[in-house]
Amino acid sequence: MSDSCGSCSSAQGGGCSGGGCAESPEELKLKKTLGRIKHKIVVMSGKGGVGKSTVATNIAVALSQAGKRVGLLDVDVHGPSVPRLLSLEGQQPHIGSEVIEPISWSRNLWVMSLGFMLPSKEDAVIWRGPVKMGLIKQFVQDVAWGDLDYLIVDCPPGTGDEPLSTLQTLGQDAHAVVVTTPQGVAVDDVRRSVSFVRQLGNPLVGIVENMSGFACPDCGAVHNIFNSGGGEELAKEMGTKFLGRIPIDPEVARSGDEGFPLVKVDHDSATAQAMNAVIKHMLDLADALQENKEMPKVDEVNSENGRVRIAIPVVQGQLCMHFGHCEQFAMVDVDSELKSIISTHFETPPPHEPGVIPAWCADQKVNLVIAGGMGAKAQSMFTDRGVRVITGAPSLEPEAVVKQYLDGSLVTGANTCDH
Repeated sequence: MSDSCGSCSSAQGGGCSGGGCAESPEELKLKKTLGRIKHKIVVMSGKGGVGKSTVATNIAVALSQAGKRVGLLDVDVHGPSVPRLLSLEGQQPHIGSEVIEPISWSRNLWVMSLGFMLPSKEDAVIWRGPVKMGLIKQFVQDVAWGDLDYLIVDCPPGTGDEPLSTLQTLGQDAHAVVVTTPQGVAVDDVRRSVSFVRQLGNPLVGIVENMSGFACPDCGAVHNIFNSGGGEELAKEMGTKFLGRIPIDPEVARSGDEGFPLVKVDHDSATAQAMNAVIKHMLDLADALQENKEMPKVDEVNSENGRVRIAIPVVQGQLCMHFGHCEQFAMVDVDSELKSIISTHFETPPPHEPGVIPAWCADQKVNLVIAGGMGAKAQSMFTDRGVRVITGAPSLEPEAVVKQYLDGSLVTGANTCDH
């Protein structure tokens, strides 16, 4: 061992950052796990009771409904609430000799929480910092997350052991979303969270102002009966992006108590639309990092006897930049093994109304839609019906788009739709 490594942790079996020692098996395992996760987003707040877990859960569910593979990790050791928010109380993950299997909530969303491990929800967790930090690292490196587009982490409030351990474990490419309420006492605490993230060198997606105004269940209007705007002012002060306001809504409280996420069951309310506006920033993050270039391969798309049907929204003979404004859909049948076009025919879609075209495409046996732009709500409806979606495609003739997709040369840009 070199002199430069004489006092490093490798003397006790750990790794070494000085270059003279090999990485430990645990460090290699952690690196391998993180290498299969494209985007890591930590939802945090300097203040308790701001609805952070509800925001984190709805972000995870909405991203999964948009066709993304999502993991939701609850590291709130002393108050794990994600199992209740997703009606997963009583579930127990399978624990093997080397891996822990997360709980599957849907085909695209997997969940892990200490709440799954506790014998009773009345049990108090009385742990010191090192034990909590060890658990967080274990939940990242030992859980069989697989290949994920997003890992959403619900952190406990404050700037203590758990948020510090989480960001250090995930690395400096993990992004943070900070949740606040409009009141000054909350904003003061959240200001410290923003500084905390920056001191650690992690990028900040932005600030969410939760419980901003009251969404009337009778008229649907949002009334500012309490303070509003504190989160937006803080974003301006700290020079970061303001992600949006989410109002107080009795339906949010009911959905949390009964274990179903609002964005799953209520697409059209003012609160759901506000949440979708926040979630769009997560999708924009993927666009900024060119995630769309890593699109599903044709042999990964669900098919029948190796035959994949790709639907292209068309206007005046070329791909339409918004699927809902198209004149026709080009239905291009593809041999997934030979990666060749079998046939193409055109169908006139039904009127563009919520949920109608996704249902129609599913009835037409479509496996994949390639579009210029599509809102998160529509993407979730396609995903619910087992139809994959690629957005940001160029305006070309439909067979040219499909040929580029098949040979791996299709270059996609930003999603041209924001609703």
